[in-house]
Amino acid sequence: MNALSQSKLDKIVTDTVAKKDIFGAAFRVATPDQSVALTSAAGNIGPDSPFYIASINKLFVAALTLRLVRDKRLSLSDPISKYLPGYLMLGLHVYQGQDYSEEITIQHLITQTSGLPCYLIDKRPNGPKVMEELLSGHDQAWTTDQVVTQVKRMKPKFRPGQKGKASYGNTNFRLLGRVLEIVTGKSLDRLLTQLFEELDLTSTFVIRPDTTREFVSVYARKNQVHLPRYFASSKYDIVSTTHDLMAFLRAFFGGYFYPKDKLPELEQWNSVFFPFRYGVGMQQFRMPWIFSPFKPIPEMVGHCGSVGTAAFYVPQKDVFITGTINQTSNPQLLFQTMIRIVNLL
Repeated sequence: MNALSQSKLDKIVTDTVAKKDIFGAAFRVATPDQSVALTSAAGNIGPDSPFYIASINKLFVAALTLRLVRDKRLSLSDPISKYLPGYLMLGLHVYQGQDYSEEITIQHLITQTSGLPCYLIDKRPNGPKVMEELLSGHDQAWTTDQVVTQVKRMKPKFRPGQKGKASYGNTNFRLLGRVLEIVTGKSLDRLLTQLFEELDLTSTFVIRPDTTREFVSVYARKNQVHLPRYFASSKYDIVSTTHDLMAFLRAFFGGYFYPKDKLPELEQWNSVFFPFRYGVGMQQFRMPWIFSPFKPIPEMVGHCGSVGTAAFYVPQKDVFITGTINQTSNPQLLFQTMIRIVNLL
């Protein structure tokens, strides 16, 4: 890994934890064959500590979806109305007076191009954003039926599949999870648990109402965030470790779920928010050269989470990076840390 050593990684992680409101951090960097693998942790997170991965869960759901596509149990071009019940579909996507609900496909959900608003991070007509309520300590369950009811009261952002348009959010993956349940006849949390067992991810689990396994508390600035009802209601909110996330990434980019020679098909990038683009179930972090003209930052492909979590493959360096800073209020610090690591590869 050229200039990256254990001591230098330790220094980067220690520096990160010294930043304001960062109580713990952990990162793992490794080659695909694990011939070189470094892990470092500081603060209240140890090298093997389980932590909430937030939206990295979308990459897990994408993996399940792509395996069903590979096995010809569904197609990305399938309209979601083929699987979802009528009461969910009725009036789901009414844009500028026209109902586009029947045009939404699985492809639109997994690529964040449906145009549906996000129940979690978009402003609601009848109150504050759900995310704001949650972070303020108002824990509440949100079933998929409740999500759909809320979304129907909100304004879509564009027509499904409108060229050049994408809007990042949780609504699409909540609906995609319901599709997977209907196709397989199994609950989403069970599907994910089976996946963890297949890959021997022994420290990874879905948060359920009866969860007793402990994990590091998430922080919103100086406050710990406890959201057991919300986490359990989605059936795909996941706790993992840097090691287990690395094993999952190796499987994903190694062709375990979708043929390796077809993985480039997933790179159908649309801009969502700077410096991210979204493809088929995964993100691309791509910093224009003008921001670092003398030492270009290589692209990273995978997924991050809103609590400062990361699971990325760096194609140019052929290396994986997983980690967390476990803080909702300073997402840019996560990538500042990762860039410091990448610059030494």
